[in-house]
Amino acid sequence: MRIGLISDTHGVLRPEALAYLEGSERIIHAGDIMDPEILVRLGRIAPVTAVRGNNDFGSWAERIPETAVLRAGAVSIFVVHDLATLKGSPRDGGHRVVVAGHSHKPRVEESEGVLFVNPGSAGPRRFSLPISAGELLVHGTQVNARWTALL
Repeated sequence: MRIGLISDTHGVLRPEALAYLEGSERIIHAGDIMDPEILVRLGRIAPVTAVRGNNDFGSWAERIPETAVLRAGAVSIFVVHDLATLKGSPRDGGHRVVVAGHSHKPRVEESEGVLFVNPGSAGPRRFSLPISAGELLVHGTQVNARWTALL
């Protein structure tokens, strides 16, 4: 199963991000969406699981949870915008993967049996960080992740 990962769009959904996410069976948006139309457009590609970021305000954003859990077969994926708000150990909660945004810094790192993935920011460029998105590839209990610069 291919799960597309995107975060920190900040109201901008680039054609390069849409092209990258094509073929995903699911999409995770890790917050700072800032425009509900982005979720509608992503939903035309695949079902979307989204969490609210620290810049998501208004009645539309109030309907989006601060955290979410997605199951991909035998794999539990915990989604949160800012890793600093993570309470407890994801492993203790039975989660194999944590997807987060907020920092705009793409990262894939495994720690204590949990794969932490930040797809970076697909929105406006911040400092010298790349414009990026990512993917999770789930096969049974095996999970691989990567991020890709879009520009």
